[in-house]
This record gives sequence, C-alpha cells and structure tokens, in this order.
Amino acid sequence: MIMYKKSILAAAFAVLLAQTAFAEEAKIPEQSVNETLRARLPEEIVKAGRMVAVNNGSFPPYEIVTGTEMTGASAEMTDALGQLLGIKIEHATVGGLPALLSGINSGRYQLAFGPVGDFPSREEANDFVDWVKEYVVFAVQKGNPEGIVSLDTACGKRIAVMAGGSAEKVIKAQAEKCAADGKGAIEVQSFTDQPTSILAVRSKRSDAFFSSQAPLTYFVQQANGQLELTGTGQKNGFDDLFQGAVVPKGSPLGEVLRDGVKELMDNGTYAAIMKKWGLENNMIDAPGINLAGKAAK
Repeated sequence: MIMYKKSILAAAFAVLLAQTAFAEEAKIPEQSVNETLRARLPEEIVKAGRMVAVNNGSFPPYEIVTGTEMTGASAEMTDALGQLLGIKIEHATVGGLPALLSGINSGRYQLAFGPVGDFPSREEANDFVDWVKEYVVFAVQKGNPEGIVSLDTACGKRIAVMAGGSAEKVIKAQAEKCAADGKGAIEVQSFTDQPTSILAVRSKRSDAFFSSQAPLTYFVQQANGQLELTGTGQKNGFDDLFQGAVVPKGSPLGEVLRDGVKELMDNGTYAAIMKKWGLENNMIDAPGINLAGKAAK
C-alpha cells in the first residue's frame, strides 16, 4: 500500500509537470475595469479588494493546482474577471466537493468558479453561474480490455469516480440497477481528486474512470498512449449538463459574475481562453444562472 501511494504521488507529480505543455501560447487580452459592474459587487468585497474562489483540487484543463498555485482555463478566466471588476481573485483548495460547497455556504469563501456541475437538486442550496456545457464519459486502459462502452457494460467492473460528484451518484444508481438485473456488482471507487482517479486506471487498480469529458480528454492526451475514451456521444445518465461558478443562494454576486462572463464572451476573451486550453466543444453562447433547473422545467 505504501509503495502504491508513493507511485501514485510520483505519477501525479509527473502529470502536473507535463500540464504546462498542454496549452499553446496565446495572448489573452487585458481587461479594463468596468465601473458599472464593480459598483454592483457586495460592499465587503469592494472594501477588501479581493475575494477567494475555492476549488477541490486539479480538474484540468480548467483547474491545475500545484502547491498553492492554480493555472488552467478557470485561472485565466478569474484573472480576467478580477481585472474587469477591479479586484484580486485568489484561490484556495479543499478536499472534495462537499467541503467546497460547505465552505461557500458558511461564508468562508465567496465562490467556486469551477466549473462545478449544475443540477436542480444543488440549486436548492446554491446558485450556479453556468459558463460551459459538459459531457460524461469513461477513461479506460488502451484497447478497452474490459469492454466498457456504456453504463450497462460497467456492471461487474471497478469504476473510479470523484467523491461527492454527480458521476458518483449516477454510477451508484447504475450499481443498484446491475444488482437488480442479476448482473455483476459495480465496485464504486470514490476519490477526492482527478489525478488520483485517473492514475488508479493507469495502474490497473480501476477498470475505468467515469467523469467529465474535458478533463478526461486532457488526461488521455497526457497518458503516453496508455488510455482512451469510451462512451462518447451518449447521455450516460445525464441530459444537458451545464457547469459553472457556485455562489450562496440568492447572492448578488451571481448576477455580477454572469454579466462579467458575458462581457468576456462579447469581447472575445472567453473564446481565446477556451480555445487555448482545447475546450472549444464546451463553449456556450451566453452564461446563465441555474440553467439546469430552467432546462428541467
């Protein structure tokens, strides 16, 4: 077990070192302060001149956490938003999605920029400022030796997921379905971060990692031919999957962030950042608040 943990940490470090080579160099426009948007910020944020965006570890290519530093598409988006609002947006890391959400709702952090999956059930306690659309697929060993191409073919397999995430909920429901249908039980393996999850597949401790397509595409590209994606082009237990920033329920910060992201879309900054990090297929035409709940009605 000790050797396994050491190998996981070593491989995680190697992945993080390779991450800086993922994005092509691209000039991201500097933003001028939008005084109208700045005036709409909560007074305590304006006085502090800063706010803290919390993350739950590396979620590349959006959030790439190395020590106390964060890079990636989300980091560049928050840098641009900070310039637009005339404040500094800092980043903090916690262990897992439940800790992230509780940290926001307790007031310890002002927001999570994410993107975090927006679901009607989550909208009961938080507001989501959606700025991307995502898909959920499987990352498997090259050649897909276990033949995992859908939820139904996951029966009897070892499936890694992010603890507390929407994919964990879906795969646990599928595990119950497999049992009811008399098929092999799914061994659900929940991890707190993306690198550990994907490395469990690379080390053959898991048969697949079930997660968002954008980070899995990134990890497959970094795996030196050891991994591939399966289940693409299918719903895999999800309908339209919007993702975005998270703020406390009813916070005025939500509308400010929405309009700030809209300005970054209008002036081309959003597209420049998304294309730089290979996220063209995840772009949406306009940001919105709680789009998942609106789509479900």
